[in-house]
Amino acid sequence: MNLLALDTSTEFCSAALLRGESLTHRETHAVQRHSELILPMIEDLLAAADLKLSQLDGIAFGAGPGSFTGLRIACGVAQGLAFGVNIPVVPVGTLVALAQEAGADKVIACLDARMGEIYYAVYLRAGASWKEIAAPGVGLAQSAPAVEGNGWVGCGSGFAVYADELAKRYAGQLSGVTAALHPHARSIARLAMPVLAAGGGLPAEQATPMYVRDKVALKMHEQR
Repeated sequence: MNLLALDTSTEFCSAALLRGESLTHRETHAVQRHSELILPMIEDLLAAADLKLSQLDGIAFGAGPGSFTGLRIACGVAQGLAFGVNIPVVPVGTLVALAQEAGADKVIACLDARMGEIYYAVYLRAGASWKEIAAPGVGLAQSAPAVEGNGWVGCGSGFAVYADELAKRYAGQLSGVTAALHPHARSIARLAMPVLAAGGGLPAEQATPMYVRDKVALKMHEQR
């Protein structure tokens, strides 16, 4: 099967092409240029593989949580491309993709959510997939989900921006922290392929981002 995956949920922009077990990918630090970079990145991947869009079996995207604008870009591109060639779409959570990037079995995934908060989730590896211990949510670093035992790996920008708060929250429970990790299309592809193979993809028009947070900006009194 041929699967294209993309992620624009953070300041990084990535795309990946999974053909059986062969995986190729592209990535750049886009800052706010995702919309102009993602399509050329996809075109480059397909051209390098001598593959047409119509030869894909599905398209996966980082569904969230993450940047509101970034999530809409990824969802819109995935929908547009998939609708044009009548193939399914597979939304993949960005925090479980972040856990996949960590290369560990017990992962606390945290992304900086701005506005003084983090996006968080907790996962345990279960074979080739993940068991969700704490569902994706948003809140203060001090209120990140409690975990049992030690040997946990913390990953994501939340551990960079709120290092002290999260270190205190998980005192004695972390075996390591990889704060520089971010969701990547290569992990989204790996997570989406079993779903696609099992017929779990969605019609393009049914795919939606997972925002988690309802509001996108602080009110004036909150800024003060």
